[in-house]
Amino acid sequence: MGKLFGTDGIRGIANEYPMTAEMALNIGRATACLFKRDGHVPRIVVGKDTRISGYMFESALIAGICSMGVNAITVGVLPTPGIAFLTSSSKADAGIVISASHNPLQDNGIKIFSGEGFKLSDEKELAIEEMVFLNNMHKLRPSPRELGKAYRMEDARGRYIVFLKHAFPREFILEGTRVVLDCAHGAAYKVAPATFFELGAEVSTLFDQPDGININVNCGSQYPQALAEEVVRRKADVGFAFDGDGDRLIAVDEKGAVLTGDQILAICAGVLKKEGKLTNNLAVITVMSNMGLRIALQKLGIESVVAGVGDRYVLEAMLARGAVIGGEDSGHLIFLEHHTTGDGIITALQVIAAMKKEEKSLSELAEVMTVYPQVLINVDTKIKPEISSVPAIVEAIRAVEEKLQNKGRVLVRYSGTQSICRVMVEGPTQEETESCCRQVAKVVKDNLS
Repeated sequence: MGKLFGTDGIRGIANEYPMTAEMALNIGRATACLFKRDGHVPRIVVGKDTRISGYMFESALIAGICSMGVNAITVGVLPTPGIAFLTSSSKADAGIVISASHNPLQDNGIKIFSGEGFKLSDEKELAIEEMVFLNNMHKLRPSPRELGKAYRMEDARGRYIVFLKHAFPREFILEGTRVVLDCAHGAAYKVAPATFFELGAEVSTLFDQPDGININVNCGSQYPQALAEEVVRRKADVGFAFDGDGDRLIAVDEKGAVLTGDQILAICAGVLKKEGKLTNNLAVITVMSNMGLRIALQKLGIESVVAGVGDRYVLEAMLARGAVIGGEDSGHLIFLEHHTTGDGIITALQVIAAMKKEEKSLSELAEVMTVYPQVLINVDTKIKPEISSVPAIVEAIRAVEEKLQNKGRVLVRYSGTQSICRVMVEGPTQEETESCCRQVAKVVKDNLS
């Protein structure tokens, strides 16, 4: 049997296996079957980002869902965390998001949420895979009279905006606060500006004209340079860059400096501790988190737990250890007090709330953490053997670690959503870090490309 699900749902090039219309149809059928039970007609929420291929996958998923006697609730373009919220709040049985997040246009993906708004468990993802590959769902097809229906949730965007506004402290308003938003031509392009505008902010927007093919192109959380320039030009208080599906956030301070997810996590965890809201005095970070974050948390007297890369693993650690905040350097942060999954807009609101509570600019708040020089090189791979089974790569890592000693570290791992190997090195200086990273990346390329 093959494997469909990676660390963040199913992902691939649109119109190529596994991201084909036929596969989407079967995933819709399998998801519908998974949630069917006697005496109950399940409802599944379906939403998407702005990619042109989303139309194809949306139609296929809905057809698959309805063909198994289950109802589909469509919400159109909405951030991934918006689908999680609507699934839970409308008491639907599941939610499906059509998105490849920060990936380029040619990719697309399918993520599935449980009725509680959490990413689907590994066990249920495996059950869907088994149904798809066994290819026997035709035996479960209902009669024509029992087919499902598709409904449009007309007020989906409004419901989500109200939910988002409740994540901002009632005692503060944003009147007079100048905010620049980079919407990445993605799923947050309407919701994010509307949320900040309704909270009273002076809002300027960038990259908010999606045409189906410009999502994430030189914009969004992975390309914040234009946002940084606009924040300085407009003399704004803060800038926020979302990714294509709106679950990540990168911030820009009033001086044009870019803040990573790790810096945002340090700021927000510190504020929660001051307020006595940092449950178990704990924050969850990942193996990719900057060394500076661990040091900053220690100075704040906050304990940290290290999880694997991927928001599902961060969330698992948070639930297991009773933490209310956790996240990744990429800007994928989870605030369990407010939501069940990472939400870029909620993260942005927590950043502004921290500025208001501390009565400080974002550049002042950022002083809580010193960022160690970090270089990341993505190497395209044709094969994905265990890193530890490739002697040349193991030796290259050992040599660099010996050179850096306790002043840096090396991390080599595969992407869970793309055919690439990520080589990350932290070190004492930018020059030495870049040199070490190139050294390891060359060996990786020679052995895996």
